Amino acid sequence: MTNRILENNKKSWDVVAHHFNGVDALPSYGPFTQTEEELGMFGEITGKKVLDIGCGSGHSLKYMEEHGASELWGIDLSHSQIKEAENTLKGLNPRLFQGAMEEDAGLPKSYFDYVYSIYAIGWTTDLAATFRLIHSYLKDGGTFIFSWDHPLYAHLQTRNGEIHLKGSYQQEGVATFEKFKGEDTQLTLHTRKFATYINELINAGFSIDHVVESQVPAALADIEPEVSDRYYSLYKARKFPTTLIIKATKRQG
Repeated sequence: MTNRILENNKKSWDVVAHHFNGVDALPSYGPFTQTEEELGMFGEITGKKVLDIGCGSGHSLKYMEEHGASELWGIDLSHSQIKEAENTLKGLNPRLFQGAMEEDAGLPKSYFDYVYSIYAIGWTTDLAATFRLIHSYLKDGGTFIFSWDHPLYAHLQTRNGEIHLKGSYQQEGVATFEKFKGEDTQLTLHTRKFATYINELINAGFSIDHVVESQVPAALADIEPEVSDRYYSLYKARKFPTTLIIKATKRQG
């Protein structure tokens, strides 16, 4: 089943990739979410080797280059996304791989100072395998940072400005979208609890450094939002965090 989901998701991401060019990329951590300038999750980037998991259109890697990263590496399931990233990073000598994050694509082990993933990690079909691989890519003491939909957020439905619980947060599984971004293409996503992300990081050998349930960004703090029933909205984000951000370290020895 996992191979079938990966194959189908790859085909679908090749179709919808253009909708995400430059979207949810550093310095942003996600929709209506605080920025890296506000949160300071990364330390010194100058001279560091970085790997982007689910690199998309390459805009987060471009941000890393602008802040002094010495090597830019990325992996993405979608061939179309890799092509977009090549255009975004033209002349910067990126090392980009087309492949699944939960499978070993031949990336170097014990090599990177930072591995990060901006709004992509939740697409993995095997979270444990993905975290183990990320752990293997990092140097001892290296840092892994990722952002994703807050695990409870998908269960919150807004109707006429009132927020209701939809479905069961307790029940992990898969959700399939028959249309995505208005395109007639199917994507399948695993649903997981907050504790699952934390425990799988620990099981993979990480120490948890910092957990953020994001506030809205400072640029929107003084805006009075209109009532909205959209999935992502400033109105909803003021009441509940859209995004979970976790920073973890590869334990030494």
